[in-house]
Amino acid sequence: MASRLTRQVTQLKSKYDVVIVGGGHNGLTAAAYLAKAGRKVAVLEQRHILGGAAVTEEIVPGFRFSRASYLLSLFRPQVIADLHLKKHGLRYHIRDPSSFTPIRDSNKSLLLGRNMAANQASIAQFSKNDAQAYPLYEKRLEEIVKSIESLFDSVPLKIDPQESKIATLKKLLTLYNQLKPVKMDNVRDLYELLTAPISKVMNKWFESDVLKATLATDGVIGFAAGPHNLGTGYVLLHHVMGGLDGIPGVWGIVYGGMGSVSTSLAKAAVSYGAELFTDAGVSSILIDDGKAVGVKFENGTELAADMVFSNLTPHATFNQLLKDETIDRDLRRKIDLIDYESPVCKINVALSEIPNFSAVPNPSTHAILPHHQTTIHINCENMELLDSAYTDYQQGHWSRKPAIELTLPSSVDRTIVDNEHTHVGLIFSQYTPFQLAGGKQWTEETKHEYAKHVFNEIDAYAPNFSKSIVGYEVLPPPELQKLFNLTGGNIFHGSMSLDQLYFLRPSDQLANYATPFEGLYLCGSGAHPGGGVTGSPGRLAALTALKQL
Repeated sequence: MASRLTRQVTQLKSKYDVVIVGGGHNGLTAAAYLAKAGRKVAVLEQRHILGGAAVTEEIVPGFRFSRASYLLSLFRPQVIADLHLKKHGLRYHIRDPSSFTPIRDSNKSLLLGRNMAANQASIAQFSKNDAQAYPLYEKRLEEIVKSIESLFDSVPLKIDPQESKIATLKKLLTLYNQLKPVKMDNVRDLYELLTAPISKVMNKWFESDVLKATLATDGVIGFAAGPHNLGTGYVLLHHVMGGLDGIPGVWGIVYGGMGSVSTSLAKAAVSYGAELFTDAGVSSILIDDGKAVGVKFENGTELAADMVFSNLTPHATFNQLLKDETIDRDLRRKIDLIDYESPVCKINVALSEIPNFSAVPNPSTHAILPHHQTTIHINCENMELLDSAYTDYQQGHWSRKPAIELTLPSSVDRTIVDNEHTHVGLIFSQYTPFQLAGGKQWTEETKHEYAKHVFNEIDAYAPNFSKSIVGYEVLPPPELQKLFNLTGGNIFHGSMSLDQLYFLRPSDQLANYATPFEGLYLCGSGAHPGGGVTGSPGRLAALTALKQL
């Protein structure tokens, strides 16, 4: 993050209208909207760099990594437009093709993108019936997304058991009016997506193993569940809810890495007058007579504010920053019951050359082919592989055949590497327990043992992978928790299961971003609509507070 955007804590004023704890992308989004509305805003980030999990860092000399989050799609178009983020430097490449699944020990692979005829030709290698069904499936998903997408961009309906039936009916009517007309077939399929395992959804539409497993990965990614578990259908729906530049469902590689998203937000916030501070660790939120009045820093000094926003997880907010405050027993219990289980280990790898996949060999050592810009699915040939990977996890072991999503952003963006022909590899792997069986801990030795295991699995598809590794870092759930304050290492600030969505996210008492303490708001991904780089919780929290003011 450019130094001119951030300040030292010694430059803090004595009081602000709003103090935001946590400089992740949602905190920066909230700051920009509040500052744009004329509020004096300070953002306080504990680390030396703004962005939370949306950061770009040089972990290996000459290689800059999107250290946690790594692709863009769910980011709300309203945020990009309202805050003029493209003017502030946000640039991205819309991937096409977007998905590549090589088959182990085979010259076959599945390649998917925006060209439907090409998709059908690729799918037809495995099933002519599926080639015909695929455009119907895509159209149905797009129709479902259009009908419910507005819920992503509006404050959840909050039912008060004490209110009158008429008031409740009015709220339900408002909710109904938010939804676009839904065809009866779409209602049925939407209900199925919300309730069925992703394996059942895939079996309904398709017959080829590789297509079903490739599509099913969107139902389990970041989710501590297997393809046969309930709730995985919604996780897929959540991941197809986005798009870029008006093109539904596409994903993009951000130039300069995901930290460029945070930088554009920071520039927008600063342009409206917000002040951004790094190395500003907060130890507690100050409450006086039921009202948020500021924060206390780790060094014991205090900062006054009329409002406080927390971009941290609900657990970190209430059990760390508000641990000494009296909170309603029922609410405290609900907060303690939030599921933060995470199966994710992120591995960032510096490579001396582009991977050479046996299924689609490179014509020369450094040739960059279309499939290199995709999400590369490893160990995704069939649903049984995904299920067995999850079964290992349930027993406290990392998966013998981990589900791996490999992206190579340097195949498009050469600004993130210093040397010709070198590459950045971002590995999103599942399933890895927070606590390993037998009380085994994630030590440096354990992390590297797991990394070697993952690299060996990639070697089975791209034999030059391991020997091209220059350096790497391993971020299992405990490391993600420690580094980014992600409770449980959960990238979504809480599981995206149906019992933790919409007016139950993070609980029914906190669904509209406000808390029991006057002037204290939640603006992180633990609030509606949930995880991913969306900017929506930050935007909606800010708009809610401004409306209440």
